[in-house]
Amino acid sequence: MRVLITGATGLIGTEIVRLCHEKGIDVNYLTTRSSKISSEKAYQGFLWNPDKEEIDLKCFEGVSAIINLAGASISKRWTSSYKKEILSSRINTIQTLHNGLQKINTTQITSFIAASAIGVYPTSLSNFYTENDTRVDDSFLGEVVQAWEGALQPLKKFAFNLAIIRVGLVISNHGGALPEMAKPIKSYVGAAFGTGQQWQSWIHITDVARVFLYAVENQLQGVYNGVGPNPVTNTKLVKEIAKVLNRPIFLPNIPKFIMKLMLGQMSYILFASQRVSSKKIEEEGFVFEYQNICRALEQSYPQNSKVASIDTSKDTKEFV
Repeated sequence: MRVLITGATGLIGTEIVRLCHEKGIDVNYLTTRSSKISSEKAYQGFLWNPDKEEIDLKCFEGVSAIINLAGASISKRWTSSYKKEILSSRINTIQTLHNGLQKINTTQITSFIAASAIGVYPTSLSNFYTENDTRVDDSFLGEVVQAWEGALQPLKKFAFNLAIIRVGLVISNHGGALPEMAKPIKSYVGAAFGTGQQWQSWIHITDVARVFLYAVENQLQGVYNGVGPNPVTNTKLVKEIAKVLNRPIFLPNIPKFIMKLMLGQMSYILFASQRVSSKKIEEEGFVFEYQNICRALEQSYPQNSKVASIDTSKDTKEFV
């Protein structure tokens, strides 16, 4: 079996590649950087330029499934120009794949699995969202996810199965939000944000990679939430990170206006609240390895380990 992955060098993509190789699945991947091209049989790189809708059609050879993870990171200040990049990086990658698929024989491709985000759900302290909920958050994130998933709809004309995975907060010490949350806690200045009651629907990095591969192997269709079964509040998450790092939490919660001064509009992601259900993917037979936040954090930060720093060399267009 051979899978084509966009965003293979990003946080989730790296873990998916690792799991693919464990299972004996070969990987083709697309990258915007020639320096990241590899020519190994089990890991072959191909160039593309989504901004110009350019793609090496050889990337599809021998491929039976496609996993799309590409998109500029949302964890940078949301200037007007960067907002456009966040949106265009998602739309352009999908359109480039779509155009490429129109030029080849797609009969050997059985699945297309696309990343999305739970940011589409309206922020709420009381709602418990399932994939059937059609409401969209009245925010930039809601706008992005709606357009992101909308760009996937033309792919339905192909014979392969199309599945969308709405990813929550990824628990990993190798990148994403967790190392940034851990830094102030390790420096004894950690605190919850706002009321601390906002829900964080999280998933361990290994589990989210397994969800994508599970969707490929079982040829799933439709929308699935890529979150673990037990969401926690921001206060609970901060306390559990502190416990794993053996640090006290003694400062008062950080007010929203302070974070807005520091981060601008991007601070919205710290206070948005989405309590999201994992029931649908579980009903498909998926079993989470990490069902509670304590175990997920303990695996991410083993006892006496140092907080990992983010690898800033990764291409921010490889995945959110």
